[in-house]
This record gives sequence, C-alpha cells and structure tokens, in this order.
Amino acid sequence: MLILVALVAAAAAGAVAGARWTLRVVEVHGESMEPGLWPGDRVLMRRLRPRQVGRRVRPGDVVVISRVGPGEGFLLDGGTNLVIKRVAAMAGDPVPAGLEALGEARVPPGRLLVLGDNARRSTDSRHWGFLPESRITGVVLRRLDA
Repeated sequence: MLILVALVAAAAAGAVAGARWTLRVVEVHGESMEPGLWPGDRVLMRRLRPRQVGRRVRPGDVVVISRVGPGEGFLLDGGTNLVIKRVAAMAGDPVPAGLEALGEARVPPGRLLVLGDNARRSTDSRHWGFLPESRITGVVLRRLDA
C-alpha cells in the first residue's frame, strides 16, 4: 500500500512539473496586437518544441516568438526576448495580398509569415521577412480574465 501511495504521489508530481513546463502565463506589453490584446493583458501560452510547430500552429493562431532583433516587436513578460504576433501564413501557403515585396508567391518551407493586429504599431514580417519556424516558442491558448 505504501508503495502505491508513493507511485501515485510521484506520478502527480511529474504531471505538475510537465504542466509547468508546457504552460506559461505571460503579460502583454505594447500595442501591436490591439484591439485583441492590450498592454497589461495576461495570456496562457502552450510552449512548443520546434518539431511541433507544423502540427500545432495554424494561420490565425497567435504565437509567441523569440525576439527577432534589438528593440523590435511586442514585449511580453516584463521585457523578455519574446514577441507576440498572429500567423498570417505557414510554409506552402500563398503570401497574402499586399506583401508581394517579400519576393515569394508562397511561404518557403520551414518558414512562416506573422503580422501584428495593429499594423500601424507593429514590427513584423513586413519588416523581418519570413521567420524560421524554430522561432516559435509557443501558441497562445487564451487571454486570461483580470
């Protein structure tokens, strides 16, 4: 009986540790995703490994990306090296109208195109070009109520 209790406790501890690695609450800083997300909003993010991006991310999803360059993007979690954007197109998808300057008709393999919802206040694929899928660190599951 004691061994069964120890096994159950170990399994529960493993599940909690796994959830802590997988899920993360981050706070929004910046205006690039207004009106959907505002500065001070908190979102629940599911972390992804690079090999999961093609299976778990779809156009329209809001994703968390490792920072592209100094001073660029939309800061999360009090100024970490993360930005948040909406996926406009994945590898193989047609490049959306108005972004022909990127020089491709379709998004190249292993890349994606991301945009901020507030185009006037967003630095995104219009500035960076196509991002490697490996830059995706997670997908936003939902905005949390205050």
